[in-house]
Amino acid sequence: MSSTPATLTPDPAAEGRRALRTRLLALRAGLDTRAEADARIGAALSELLAGLAVRCLGFYWPIQQEFDARDAVARWLAAVPGRHAALPAVSRPGTPLDFHLWTPDTPMATGHYGIPVPDGTEAVTPDALVIPCVGFSPDKFRLGYGGGFYDRTLAAMPQRPVAIGIGYEACRIALQAQPHDIAMDWMVTEAGAF
Repeated sequence: MSSTPATLTPDPAAEGRRALRTRLLALRAGLDTRAEADARIGAALSELLAGLAVRCLGFYWPIQQEFDARDAVARWLAAVPGRHAALPAVSRPGTPLDFHLWTPDTPMATGHYGIPVPDGTEAVTPDALVIPCVGFSPDKFRLGYGGGFYDRTLAAMPQRPVAIGIGYEACRIALQAQPHDIAMDWMVTEAGAF
């Protein structure tokens, strides 16, 4: 009795998302009005955060031409005493993100995937998360890098934080949500917050 080895067939949805992600990353890297777009995103994010009752804000260290939210977060921290900000760290692949306190003066270490993480600060649970988007849909579903870290994190948190996606209008796309996808509460782009 002979058996043929099983062949894996690619998941068309996953293949389509990979191709879309590649195209959107190249588009984002080539934006010619980037400085103006970043200034407008920073202003819209600051305005949104000023209107939300957030005490601990989780955000991200920028990679691959993402909007750099550090200045907006630093201003948010300085505006009201008692606010806290935190950056994510990957403790183990396939698990939710851990968040550790951050200030502009926090010493940083190199974490998984080469992304800087706070060095030795306390773990906290944010009540709002600023989440980078490679792409996003009009109904606020996001396309990330494909690792599922933010979807897992949002699903695992006992009290769901306010989810704020950050993206560029050029990366607004038609996107079919998958069962594990979680919509953002807010999207912030250079056109404002919605």
